[in-house]
Amino acid sequence: MFKLLLLALSLVAASFFPAASNAAKQVGKAPQLTIAQTVIKKPLQKGVSFDDAVTSMKLRANALNFKLVAELPLSKQIEAMTDKPQRRMEIYQFCDALIAKTMVDHDLNFAAYLPCRIAIIEDAKGQTWLVMMNIDLFLQSANLPPEIKAQGIQVRDTLQSIMDAGAAGDL
Repeated sequence: MFKLLLLALSLVAASFFPAASNAAKQVGKAPQLTIAQTVIKKPLQKGVSFDDAVTSMKLRANALNFKLVAELPLSKQIEAMTDKPQRRMEIYQFCDALIAKTMVDHDLNFAAYLPCRIAIIEDAKGQTWLVMMNIDLFLQSANLPPEIKAQGIQVRDTLQSIMDAGAAGDL
């Protein structure tokens, strides 16, 4: 019953966001990247440490003029609250303030995506993943003028580049 409900919800979502559904199918062919409607998830390559991925993301963001505006060491907070060791989970928030202002001036809903976040999480099997929201749904559904949509695409591409650097450990 639960699987049937999930299938029905997926079909409904695909009817509202057909481009995202097609993107998920196309990307699904590549084993290194997963897009599930609202989330993009990428594993770290073999030999890339958690810390190397973080350093690589920070360096790439800086090179692309995206500011690191916050770091949330969530697993450390949970350890402090529970007094039990946790798998590492950290969230990094990046922003281009001028693009953010332009997008929010046009559509307040874009504020829900600010600042842009990339989480780095170690799963139960020891694999480390980079995870972020897929802003394509917003870019496709919002009635954006071409110049604003281009800025949104730039943000998406920059975040993807930051994730790629982290996953590959490009120091």
